[in-house]
Order: sequence, then C-alpha cells, then structure tokens
Amino acid sequence: MIKDEYCLVWEDSFDREGMPDPEKWNCVVSGGGFGNHELQFYTAEPENVCVEGGKLRITARKQERDGHAYTSAKLTTAGKADWQYGKVQVRAKLPKGKGSWPAIWMMPNDCRGDADWPLCGEIDIMEHVGWDQNRVHATIHSGLYNHRRKTQRSSSVVLEDVSGVFHDYELDWTPEAMRFRYDGAEIACFYREEPDFETGKTGWPFDKPFYLILNVAVGGDWGGEVEAEALPFTMEVESVRVFQKKV
Repeated sequence: MIKDEYCLVWEDSFDREGMPDPEKWNCVVSGGGFGNHELQFYTAEPENVCVEGGKLRITARKQERDGHAYTSAKLTTAGKADWQYGKVQVRAKLPKGKGSWPAIWMMPNDCRGDADWPLCGEIDIMEHVGWDQNRVHATIHSGLYNHRRKTQRSSSVVLEDVSGVFHDYELDWTPEAMRFRYDGAEIACFYREEPDFETGKTGWPFDKPFYLILNVAVGGDWGGEVEAEALPFTMEVESVRVFQKKV
C-alpha cells in the first residue's frame, strides 16, 4: 500500500485489446546489439507486442529480421511520460529459457545513447537472465559505478517461480536514496551518502526525470547462449503504476 503522502500520477492497467496505448507507449523499431551484443530486432508487430486479456505481452521469437535471428519488442514512455522521484510499481511474469533477458528499467531524457552512457545514469528496477532462473536483479549505473568498470551498485534475490506467477517489482526513489522492493520486501537500498559513493555528477546522476522501459532481449553479453527450442520468450505485464508525493 502507498502511504497517504503519495498519489497516483500515471498508470496502465492494460484494459484494451490490441496494441499498447499510443498515448502512453512508444514501440521501438531498431536493432544493432544495443551495446551488449544482443541478438534481437525490436518491432512494432503484434506477434511481438500486444495487449490481450488485461495483460501486456512482449514476446521474443526466432524470426529473421534485418540481419537479426530473433525479433522482440521494447516499449518506452520517452516523450510521453517521465518522472523525477516517486514509486514505480510493475507487476509482471517473466519468460523462461536460456538466452532470455527481460528488463524493467529507466533512462533519463538527456541520454543520447552510448555517447552519454553511463554518465547519464540508468536505473534497472528488474532484470532476469534465463541461465540463472528465478534470480532477479536491481541495479543502478553511473559514470563511476557501472558494469563496464565492474563497479555497478547491484543486488539480487531468488523469488519463487518468476515465470509461472506474477510478482511485484518496485522502485522507491527519493533525493536521498533508491530502494528496490520485490513483493513488498526490500532487496536493496542505495544511499546517496554511502561512504564509498561519490555524490557528484558522475556518482549520482539521478536528480532529473527518467522515463520507463519494458523489453525482452535475446542473448548478448549477459543473456548468454540462446536455447532456441525454448522460444518464444514472453514477458507479461499486468499493471504499471507511478506514485509521487503530494505537493
């Protein structure tokens, strides 16, 4: 439950059929590995992304497209909705199979891609890789603390049957800290003032608006070898809600 000082400012309960609400979501159409040697090409086709039965379905398939062996989908709220601080809650069921790499994450409006990353910052509310079934990860990246330097601030926990039942993934973001809760239990808290955590521009670039991203990647540096017979990989999302403190 959200305390009274917070109010709902944005939500999608996926109560329509067909494609996701274009007033709320962009469907990225692109490929190229995304800095991680990922194998998928993102499309806006209904076989890769649709809303059905009250759930958003993002599906990666073994299907050639523009030189890529797989297709999938990536949704963002860029240019439509972004937030600075607050609580972001996503209820989702994750795909199963080696090579799957679903993510619920956030990027800032001022990031122009590899030229600005990781100085711009990145918030990973949830990531899961199929070769390590049921272990889910929360991570923040910055110029000083990121996976390229092997210094990223990260924590993980094993949840029961992440591919069989829905779980709640939450970011609680304030100027002082970022807390990550899965099914209501805190699994990580990264403080701005931690002794080994520089709070300057390159250590804490999180005092600005970020938008939300939902996607399923295939393979890549972390996703690993793909178990082709396990495809398709589908992430289902039941709801997305954003709360902010009342002004």
